[in-house]
Amino acid sequence: MAGSVCASLAPAASAAQGPPGGSFGGGSNTGTSGDVDGDTLSATAGGIVFDHSKNGAGPTAGPVTATTSWTPPACWYAPKYTPEQLKAYLEPIWAAESTGYEWDAEQRKKYLNEEDPTKDFNKDRTGKGYWWGSYVNKSFPPGWDKCEADYFWVDAGDPPPPGIQNAITPEILAELAYAEIRVPTTAVTLAPAGTTKVNLPTWAWLDGADFKPVSVTASVPVLGISATTTATPLSLKIDPGTPDAETYPASGLCEIAGGRIGEPYEKGKADRTPPCGVRYLRSSGDASFTLRATVTWKITWTGTGTPGGTLPDGSFGAPQNVVVQEIQAVNR
Repeated sequence: MAGSVCASLAPAASAAQGPPGGSFGGGSNTGTSGDVDGDTLSATAGGIVFDHSKNGAGPTAGPVTATTSWTPPACWYAPKYTPEQLKAYLEPIWAAESTGYEWDAEQRKKYLNEEDPTKDFNKDRTGKGYWWGSYVNKSFPPGWDKCEADYFWVDAGDPPPPGIQNAITPEILAELAYAEIRVPTTAVTLAPAGTTKVNLPTWAWLDGADFKPVSVTASVPVLGISATTTATPLSLKIDPGTPDAETYPASGLCEIAGGRIGEPYEKGKADRTPPCGVRYLRSSGDASFTLRATVTWKITWTGTGTPGGTLPDGSFGAPQNVVVQEIQAVNR
Protein backbone atom coordinates (compact mmCIF):
# COMPACT_ATOMS: atom_id res chain seq x y z
CA MET A 1 0.00 0.00 0.00
CA ALA A 2 1.15 3.58 -0.61
CA GLY A 3 1.62 5.84 2.38
CA SER A 4 1.26 9.27 0.91
CA VAL A 5 -1.04 12.25 1.01
CA CYS A 6 -1.54 14.24 -2.16
CA ALA A 7 -2.97 17.75 -2.39
CA SER A 8 -4.61 17.95 -5.79
CA LEU A 9 -5.33 21.38 -7.20
CA ALA A 10 -6.64 22.02 -10.68
CA PRO A 11 -8.13 25.54 -10.79
CA ALA A 12 -10.63 26.07 -13.56
CA ALA A 13 -10.32 28.73 -16.21
CA SER A 14 -13.99 29.47 -16.62
CA ALA A 15 -15.36 32.05 -18.95
CA ALA A 16 -16.41 34.20 -16.03
CA GLN A 17 -12.94 34.08 -14.49
CA GLY A 18 -10.99 34.79 -17.59
CA PRO A 19 -10.22 33.12 -20.90
CA PRO A 20 -8.14 29.97 -21.22
CA GLY A 21 -4.42 30.42 -21.57
CA GLY A 22 -3.96 32.47 -18.41
CA SER A 23 -2.21 31.42 -15.21
CA PHE A 24 -4.64 28.84 -13.96
CA GLY A 25 -2.21 26.29 -12.52
CA GLY A 26 -2.59 22.54 -12.63
CA GLY A 27 -0.84 19.40 -11.56
CA SER A 28 -0.52 17.90 -8.10
CA ASN A 29 1.68 18.36 -5.08
CA THR A 30 2.59 15.79 -2.49
CA GLY A 31 2.86 16.40 1.24
CA THR A 32 0.48 16.84 4.12
CA SER A 33 0.44 20.63 4.17
CA GLY A 34 -0.62 21.39 0.61
CA ASP A 35 1.70 23.82 -1.16
CA VAL A 36 1.12 26.62 -3.63
CA ASP A 37 -0.12 25.25 -6.93
CA GLY A 38 -0.56 27.71 -9.78
CA ASP A 39 -2.51 30.65 -8.36
CA THR A 40 -3.95 29.09 -5.20
CA LEU A 41 -2.95 27.76 -1.82
CA SER A 42 -4.31 24.27 -1.40
CA ALA A 43 -5.03 23.32 2.21
CA THR A 44 -5.53 26.95 3.25
CA ALA A 45 -7.77 27.99 0.39
CA GLY A 46 -9.97 25.06 -0.49
CA GLY A 47 -7.86 22.56 -2.37
CA ILE A 48 -8.79 18.90 -2.06
CA VAL A 49 -6.33 16.71 -0.17
CA PHE A 50 -6.22 13.04 -1.11
CA ASP A 51 -4.98 10.42 1.34
CA HIS A 52 -3.71 7.41 -0.63
CA SER A 53 -2.24 5.54 2.33
CA LYS A 54 -4.79 2.70 2.02
CA ASN A 55 -4.81 2.61 -1.74
CA GLY A 56 -3.44 -0.09 -4.01
CA ALA A 57 0.20 0.37 -5.00
CA GLY A 58 2.93 -1.08 -7.14
CA PRO A 59 3.72 -1.10 -10.86
CA THR A 60 0.85 -3.45 -11.69
CA ALA A 61 -1.88 -1.55 -9.81
CA GLY A 62 -4.34 0.37 -11.93
CA PRO A 63 -7.52 2.48 -11.91
CA VAL A 64 -10.96 0.92 -12.00
CA THR A 65 -13.29 1.65 -14.90
CA ALA A 66 -16.95 2.22 -14.06
CA THR A 67 -19.15 -0.56 -15.36
CA THR A 68 -21.74 2.06 -16.39
CA SER A 69 -21.48 5.34 -18.32
CA TRP A 70 -21.05 7.24 -15.03
CA THR A 71 -18.02 9.53 -14.67
CA PRO A 72 -16.71 11.70 -11.80
CA PRO A 73 -17.61 15.43 -11.99
CA ALA A 74 -15.67 17.45 -14.54
CA CYS A 75 -15.41 20.42 -12.18
CA TRP A 76 -16.61 21.69 -8.82
CA TYR A 77 -16.73 24.81 -6.65
CA ALA A 78 -14.89 25.17 -3.36
CA PRO A 79 -13.09 27.84 -1.30
CA LYS A 80 -10.31 29.16 -3.48
CA TYR A 81 -9.00 32.55 -2.38
CA THR A 82 -8.63 34.68 0.71
CA PRO A 83 -9.29 38.39 0.05
CA GLU A 84 -5.56 39.10 -0.28
CA GLN A 85 -5.03 36.14 -2.61
CA LEU A 86 -7.83 37.21 -4.94
CA LYS A 87 -6.46 40.76 -4.95
CA ALA A 88 -2.98 39.46 -5.82
CA TYR A 89 -4.42 37.35 -8.61
CA LEU A 90 -6.78 39.83 -10.29
CA GLU A 91 -4.92 43.14 -10.10
CA PRO A 92 -2.06 42.10 -12.44
CA ILE A 93 -4.65 40.88 -14.96
CA TRP A 94 -6.45 44.23 -14.82
CA ALA A 95 -3.17 46.12 -15.13
CA ALA A 96 -2.22 44.17 -18.25
CA GLU A 97 -5.73 44.64 -19.72
CA SER A 98 -5.21 41.18 -21.19
CA THR A 99 -8.89 40.31 -20.89
CA GLY A 100 -10.33 43.50 -22.39
CA TYR A 101 -11.49 46.79 -20.89
CA GLU A 102 -15.15 45.85 -20.47
CA TRP A 103 -14.39 42.61 -18.61
CA ASP A 104 -11.85 44.38 -16.39
CA ALA A 105 -14.35 47.15 -15.63
CA GLU A 106 -17.00 44.62 -14.64
CA GLN A 107 -14.54 42.84 -12.38
CA ARG A 108 -13.42 46.06 -10.68
CA LYS A 109 -17.05 46.98 -10.04
CA LYS A 110 -17.67 43.63 -8.40
CA TYR A 111 -14.57 43.38 -6.21
CA LEU A 112 -13.71 47.01 -5.39
CA ASN A 113 -15.59 49.20 -2.92
CA GLU A 114 -15.70 52.81 -4.15
CA GLU A 115 -16.83 54.16 -0.79
CA ASP A 116 -14.34 52.29 1.38
CA PRO A 117 -11.18 50.81 -0.21
CA THR A 118 -10.48 48.88 3.01
CA LYS A 119 -13.38 46.66 1.95
CA ASP A 120 -11.92 45.87 -1.48
CA PHE A 121 -12.12 42.13 -2.16
CA ASN A 122 -13.93 41.81 1.22
CA LYS A 123 -10.68 42.50 3.05
CA ASP A 124 -12.71 43.60 6.06
CA ARG A 125 -14.00 40.00 6.27
CA THR A 126 -10.60 38.35 6.21
CA GLY A 127 -10.66 35.19 8.31
CA LYS A 128 -14.47 35.06 8.19
CA GLY A 129 -14.89 33.29 4.87
CA TYR A 130 -13.45 32.68 1.41
CA TRP A 131 -13.95 33.54 -2.20
CA TRP A 132 -15.15 30.34 -3.85
CA GLY A 133 -14.19 29.42 -7.39
CA SER A 134 -14.13 26.49 -9.76
CA TYR A 135 -11.66 23.64 -9.89
CA VAL A 136 -11.18 21.26 -12.79
CA ASN A 137 -10.94 17.49 -12.74
CA LYS A 138 -7.74 16.88 -14.71
CA SER A 139 -9.20 13.65 -16.09
CA PHE A 140 -11.61 15.78 -18.13
CA PRO A 141 -9.60 18.12 -20.41
CA PRO A 142 -12.75 20.01 -21.56
CA GLY A 143 -13.81 20.48 -17.94
CA TRP A 144 -12.54 24.05 -17.64
CA ASP A 145 -15.67 25.38 -19.38
CA LYS A 146 -18.18 23.26 -17.41
CA CYS A 147 -18.24 25.54 -14.33
CA GLU A 148 -18.79 29.11 -15.49
CA ALA A 149 -19.87 30.94 -12.33
CA ASP A 150 -17.66 33.85 -11.31
CA TYR A 151 -15.98 33.91 -7.90
CA PHE A 152 -18.49 34.27 -5.08
CA TRP A 153 -18.08 34.96 -1.37
CA VAL A 154 -19.23 32.50 1.31
CA ASP A 155 -18.98 33.24 5.03
CA ALA A 156 -17.45 30.51 7.15
CA GLY A 157 -20.11 28.03 8.22
CA ASP A 158 -22.63 29.15 5.59
CA PRO A 159 -23.71 27.09 2.58
CA PRO A 160 -22.89 28.40 -0.90
CA PRO A 161 -25.62 30.46 -2.64
CA PRO A 162 -28.59 28.49 -4.01
CA GLY A 163 -28.36 27.62 -7.65
CA ILE A 164 -24.65 26.81 -7.58
CA GLN A 165 -24.39 23.30 -8.94
CA ASN A 166 -21.39 21.14 -8.06
CA ALA A 167 -20.58 23.11 -4.92
CA ILE A 168 -18.30 20.75 -3.03
CA THR A 169 -20.02 18.18 -0.81
CA PRO A 170 -18.93 14.87 0.76
CA GLU A 171 -20.61 13.05 -2.14
CA ILE A 172 -18.60 15.01 -4.72
CA LEU A 173 -15.46 14.28 -2.71
CA ALA A 174 -16.36 10.59 -2.82
CA GLU A 175 -16.79 10.76 -6.58
CA LEU A 176 -13.42 12.44 -6.99
CA ALA A 177 -11.79 9.86 -4.72
CA TYR A 178 -13.26 7.17 -7.01
CA ALA A 179 -10.96 8.37 -9.79
CA GLU A 180 -7.97 8.05 -7.43
CA ILE A 181 -8.65 4.40 -6.55
CA ARG A 182 -5.93 1.97 -7.62
CA VAL A 183 -6.47 -1.77 -7.34
CA PRO A 184 -3.94 -4.60 -7.46
CA THR A 185 -3.22 -6.62 -10.55
CA THR A 186 -5.70 -9.30 -11.53
CA ALA A 187 -3.17 -11.77 -12.95
CA VAL A 188 -4.56 -15.10 -11.78
CA THR A 189 -2.59 -18.14 -10.73
CA LEU A 190 -3.07 -20.96 -13.23
CA ALA A 191 -2.54 -24.69 -12.89
CA PRO A 192 -1.03 -26.05 -15.01
CA ALA A 193 1.15 -22.93 -15.11
CA GLY A 194 2.57 -21.51 -18.31
CA THR A 195 1.58 -24.32 -20.68
CA THR A 196 -1.65 -26.33 -20.59
CA LYS A 197 -3.08 -29.07 -22.78
CA VAL A 198 -6.08 -29.25 -25.06
CA ASN A 199 -9.18 -30.52 -23.19
CA LEU A 200 -7.35 -30.39 -19.87
CA PRO A 201 -9.14 -28.24 -17.24
CA THR A 202 -6.96 -25.32 -16.15
CA TRP A 203 -7.57 -24.11 -12.59
CA ALA A 204 -7.55 -20.36 -11.89
CA TRP A 205 -7.58 -18.51 -8.57
CA LEU A 206 -6.69 -15.30 -6.77
CA ASP A 207 -5.38 -15.54 -3.21
CA GLY A 208 -6.95 -13.40 -0.51
CA ALA A 209 -3.55 -12.08 0.62
CA ASP A 210 -3.33 -10.05 -2.59
CA PHE A 211 -7.00 -9.38 -2.87
CA LYS A 212 -8.22 -6.95 -0.22
CA PRO A 213 -10.32 -3.76 -0.14
CA VAL A 214 -8.54 -0.49 -0.91
CA SER A 215 -9.68 3.06 -0.20
CA VAL A 216 -8.92 6.74 -0.80
CA THR A 217 -10.00 9.63 1.43
CA ALA A 218 -10.63 13.09 -0.04
CA SER A 219 -11.02 16.15 2.19
CA VAL A 220 -11.30 19.92 2.12
CA PRO A 221 -9.55 20.99 5.34
CA VAL A 222 -10.90 24.54 5.45
CA LEU A 223 -14.46 23.21 5.37
CA GLY A 224 -13.86 20.28 7.69
CA ILE A 225 -15.50 17.80 5.30
CA SER A 226 -14.19 14.52 3.94
CA ALA A 227 -15.29 11.32 2.24
CA THR A 228 -13.73 7.89 1.95
CA THR A 229 -14.32 5.77 -1.12
CA THR A 230 -13.68 2.04 -0.78
CA ALA A 231 -13.32 -0.63 -3.46
CA THR A 232 -14.06 -4.20 -2.36
CA PRO A 233 -13.44 -7.20 -4.67
CA LEU A 234 -16.68 -8.77 -5.81
CA SER A 235 -16.09 -11.26 -8.62
CA LEU A 236 -13.70 -12.38 -11.35
CA LYS A 237 -14.59 -12.68 -15.03
CA ILE A 238 -12.49 -15.04 -17.15
CA ASP A 239 -12.16 -14.39 -20.89
CA PRO A 240 -10.13 -17.25 -22.42
CA GLY A 241 -9.06 -15.20 -25.43
CA THR A 242 -10.64 -17.58 -27.94
CA PRO A 243 -14.16 -18.86 -28.64
CA ASP A 244 -12.71 -22.37 -28.72
CA ALA A 245 -12.77 -22.75 -24.97
CA GLU A 246 -15.11 -23.47 -22.08
CA THR A 247 -15.05 -21.61 -18.79
CA TYR A 248 -15.82 -22.78 -15.27
CA PRO A 249 -18.46 -21.85 -14.38
CA ALA A 250 -20.02 -21.61 -17.84
CA SER A 251 -20.64 -17.86 -17.40
CA GLY A 252 -16.93 -17.28 -16.76
CA LEU A 253 -17.94 -15.34 -13.63
CA CYS A 254 -16.15 -16.60 -10.52
CA GLU A 255 -17.61 -15.34 -7.24
CA ILE A 256 -15.54 -14.45 -4.19
CA ALA A 257 -15.75 -16.94 -1.31
CA GLY A 258 -13.70 -17.33 1.84
CA GLY A 259 -11.65 -14.24 1.08
CA ARG A 260 -10.46 -15.48 -2.30
CA ILE A 261 -11.68 -16.23 -5.79
CA GLY A 262 -11.39 -19.75 -7.13
CA GLU A 263 -9.61 -22.64 -5.47
CA PRO A 264 -5.90 -23.51 -5.59
CA TYR A 265 -5.10 -26.70 -7.44
CA GLU A 266 -3.70 -29.50 -5.32
CA LYS A 267 -2.51 -32.98 -6.12
CA GLY A 268 -5.41 -35.36 -6.48
CA LYS A 269 -7.80 -32.82 -7.99
CA ALA A 270 -7.03 -33.66 -11.60
CA ASP A 271 -10.36 -35.42 -12.06
CA ARG A 272 -12.38 -32.61 -10.49
CA THR A 273 -14.00 -29.70 -12.25
CA PRO A 274 -12.38 -26.47 -11.07
CA PRO A 275 -14.75 -23.94 -9.46
CA CYS A 276 -12.97 -21.26 -11.51
CA GLY A 277 -11.00 -21.96 -14.64
CA VAL A 278 -10.97 -22.73 -18.34
CA ARG A 279 -10.69 -25.67 -20.72
CA TYR A 280 -9.20 -24.97 -24.15
CA LEU A 281 -10.59 -26.99 -27.04
CA ARG A 282 -7.74 -26.43 -29.48
CA SER A 283 -4.04 -25.72 -29.52
CA SER A 284 -2.66 -22.19 -29.65
CA GLY A 285 -0.15 -23.43 -32.23
CA ASP A 286 3.14 -21.55 -32.26
CA ALA A 287 1.58 -18.61 -30.44
CA SER A 288 -0.52 -18.27 -27.30
CA PHE A 289 -4.02 -17.26 -26.26
CA THR A 290 -4.43 -14.00 -24.38
CA LEU A 291 -6.48 -14.78 -21.30
CA ARG A 292 -7.94 -11.74 -19.55
CA ALA A 293 -8.98 -11.85 -15.92
CA THR A 294 -11.18 -8.89 -14.97
CA VAL A 295 -12.15 -8.26 -11.38
CA THR A 296 -15.32 -6.33 -10.57
CA TRP A 297 -15.03 -4.13 -7.48
CA LYS A 298 -17.96 -2.91 -5.42
CA ILE A 299 -17.55 0.83 -4.71
CA THR A 300 -18.97 2.34 -1.52
CA TRP A 301 -18.43 5.61 0.31
CA THR A 302 -18.96 7.34 3.64
CA GLY A 303 -18.65 11.03 4.36
CA THR A 304 -18.91 13.80 6.91
CA GLY A 305 -22.43 13.93 8.28
CA THR A 306 -23.73 11.20 5.99
CA PRO A 307 -23.65 7.39 5.93
CA GLY A 308 -22.79 7.64 2.24
CA GLY A 309 -23.88 4.96 -0.17
CA THR A 310 -22.72 3.24 -3.34
CA LEU A 311 -21.16 4.35 -6.60
CA PRO A 312 -21.10 2.32 -9.82
CA ASP A 313 -19.07 -0.88 -9.67
CA GLY A 314 -15.60 -0.64 -11.17
CA SER A 315 -13.56 -3.18 -13.12
CA PHE A 316 -9.87 -3.77 -13.72
CA GLY A 317 -8.41 -6.47 -15.92
CA ALA A 318 -5.01 -7.78 -16.87
CA PRO A 319 -4.01 -9.95 -19.86
CA GLN A 320 -1.76 -12.98 -19.58
CA ASN A 321 -0.55 -15.38 -22.23
CA VAL A 322 -1.51 -19.03 -22.11
CA VAL A 323 0.21 -21.61 -24.32
CA VAL A 324 -2.04 -24.55 -25.20
CA GLN A 325 -0.55 -27.71 -26.68
CA GLU A 326 -2.02 -30.91 -28.06
CA ILE A 327 -1.71 -33.97 -25.84
CA GLN A 328 0.92 -36.15 -27.46
CA ALA A 329 -0.15 -39.75 -27.96
CA VAL A 330 2.38 -42.44 -27.17
CA ASN A 331 2.73 -45.10 -29.91
CA ARG A 332 3.51 -48.61 -28.77
